[in-house]
Amino acid sequence: MSTIVSAPGKVLAAGGYLVLDQQYPGVVISTSSRFYTVIQASLGFANQIVVRSPQFHQAEWRYTVTYNAAGIQVNPQEDSIGGKNKFVHLALQHTLNLVSEIHSVAQVQERLFNGLDIAAVGDNDFYSQRAQLESLGLSRTTESLSRITPFCHNGVKLTDVHKTGMGSSAALITSLVSALLLHFSAITETDFANLEGDGRRLAHNAAQFVHCLAQGKVGSGFDVSSAVFGSQIYRRFGPAVLDPLMKGEFAAGTLKSVLNSSAWDYSFRPIQLPPLTRLVLADVEAGSDTPSLVGKVLKWREHEDSRETAKDLWTQIDESNQSLAQQLDALSQSYIRNKDVYEETIRQLASLPAQEWESISKAFYDLHQTTQRIRNLMRRMGDLAGVEIEPEQQTHLLDKSIQQAGVVGGGVPGAGGYDAIWLLICSPPSLPDEQQPLRQVESVWSTFNESNVTPLLAQESVAKGARVVQLDEIPGLREAIQRQ
Repeated sequence: MSTIVSAPGKVLAAGGYLVLDQQYPGVVISTSSRFYTVIQASLGFANQIVVRSPQFHQAEWRYTVTYNAAGIQVNPQEDSIGGKNKFVHLALQHTLNLVSEIHSVAQVQERLFNGLDIAAVGDNDFYSQRAQLESLGLSRTTESLSRITPFCHNGVKLTDVHKTGMGSSAALITSLVSALLLHFSAITETDFANLEGDGRRLAHNAAQFVHCLAQGKVGSGFDVSSAVFGSQIYRRFGPAVLDPLMKGEFAAGTLKSVLNSSAWDYSFRPIQLPPLTRLVLADVEAGSDTPSLVGKVLKWREHEDSRETAKDLWTQIDESNQSLAQQLDALSQSYIRNKDVYEETIRQLASLPAQEWESISKAFYDLHQTTQRIRNLMRRMGDLAGVEIEPEQQTHLLDKSIQQAGVVGGGVPGAGGYDAIWLLICSPPSLPDEQQPLRQVESVWSTFNESNVTPLLAQESVAKGARVVQLDEIPGLREAIQRQ
């Protein structure tokens, strides 16, 4: 018996910094690039769990599960070649205890009679593929990336990998926690498949808790929410709901009562990008320390000299973010009303820069203007807080990209910095490949001389959030998990 759950990565297109405050929602797009957790009975030893990440050197963690009056203990084995892995350890420890509170300790023991083999792999997009492309002598294009083996080995230890900032830890935790809950029958597959089902909600709350605990703080949770529920307008939960668990209060039944509590007051509304457009992401060779950026902005916001200015600016940013969400909805509706007219409009827009769109499509022109306004306001916040939210180098890259025909808009995702950009571009099916806006954008990126820019393969996820999959449904997955 095997259980496989995939969960998508994310792009916070609007709502960086603001999404930390419950007053302000964020616009999160979930990506087609996903994390996969594959759980199989291992035919090894009872109460033994082996977790492997076959994309890295020395990435294997072994655990022994013991049972006592205090509950279930998941104990890392001293001889694990992967050293410590806090995220995996905490996911196992607390999810198995949650299962025992929902069912019984005996059910956990029964399912661990032969031990478990767990493989966790992420699509190539989660890790920089620059070195792979260079070693294969390939140019930095989406076409080149599609020629790399799925779930390829990164040639390094997990601790040394260069991530692309797509939310790998949230996608991993979501897929691992969900797969464990399903494998141990704590939730049903039918309930998990329902976007509003109690099983999916429990998987979300449990993943949020484990992710917060592993990070040592209660974050906004937008990355886990989009991994569970897909693209959305997200408003965070009040952090107080997790107080008892974050303080280590694990009396009998506490996990179940907290994670099923009605005090979880997050909200999400599913959204999608306009039809016949596509999300394009770039991995830029220069990382940023997100926690230090966030710390400086929050300090500026709370300082008595800048509090009023910050409040006014956040109100303006929030209005623009909410306009963005409304405009995305309206464009999807216009496609439903008249597909032929919409498709012809996209075809025309694809051959012109956005500044020339107003006479063809006021709706798309306004969307372009909204993305530009958000960029300007976020840059202003960065200037006032002394933080490089959109560094000058990124401004140059975005300006050049957005000037190309068929590009709606873009920005620096999340908290900003040097390591990534996102674009929304027209993608009309009737246009020959060489005329597609994507090719113009790739040309700009390949010749940009202020930093190395590599596209990612990810688009917006069609599937809504986390889902159960079959092994042979995903190209390359079987081969990847068999790798030693």
